[in-house]
Amino acid sequence: MRKIVHRHLGKVVAGAAIAVAGTAVMIGVTLPGSAGADESGGASGGGGGGTAQQAAQDGPGGAVRPGVVERAPAEGQKGKGRDPLTDDEMRRAEQIAVNRQLFNSSENVEGARGPQRIGVDLSEPDTADLDNPNAPRRADITFYDYKDDTLVTKTVDLDTGKVEQTGVQHGVQPPISRDEMTEAAKLLIADPLGAGLKADFKDATGKDLTSPDQLMLNSMVYRATPGAQPAALGACGEHRCVRLFPKVKNGPWIDSRDLVIDLSARKVGKLG
Repeated sequence: MRKIVHRHLGKVVAGAAIAVAGTAVMIGVTLPGSAGADESGGASGGGGGGTAQQAAQDGPGGAVRPGVVERAPAEGQKGKGRDPLTDDEMRRAEQIAVNRQLFNSSENVEGARGPQRIGVDLSEPDTADLDNPNAPRRADITFYDYKDDTLVTKTVDLDTGKVEQTGVQHGVQPPISRDEMTEAAKLLIADPLGAGLKADFKDATGKDLTSPDQLMLNSMVYRATPGAQPAALGACGEHRCVRLFPKVKNGPWIDSRDLVIDLSARKVGKLG
């Protein structure tokens, strides 16, 4: 009886080995550029099985070679149709949008010259261009000017290099950008009201909190509600104000929901 069981187990193990080998063959056939594939001469071997077997024997002693991750293809300087904007297109759009007049008359979140970039997005096509694969590519660039608390949006034609439309709005607060979150954290860490944040960080890590780089940050815009906050935060909504949700890197969240950073006034306030 034991011999029968052993023979049965031998068949199961052998069957598993065949299944694994079959899977390797399938991967060799269906995944171009897969780890260990013999690209120099595999195509002349007459099938995917030979390629998979060669891949398994390339390492010393017949060991399987470690997998290789291929690099992503190089990003083109210009996208096509409704492709997302490339890095080059975003840089070019911003350069076109921020002329000398706007640069000299505006301030970013740190108080330096030039508006604060909030985002760059592909514009929605005109109705006449909805089915046109060669329609002009346009970008909407959004800035916040901390000098007078205005949201500036410019639409740029990336083909002609011209600004087609400019919009200026007051009291409009888009989501907080990464640079604004970082500046808000700097202000909070430096303010006496940030003492609790620093104490919680020290409890969690044993280290002093001195830089936003030590935190992972999420945020939301804060708007004032009549009677719901101290007078120091009453301008939030007209001013650019933010609540931070910080997290220790590889550690716990720290509750700072009762603190609001007014980026326009560069002050921190506490909700009641």
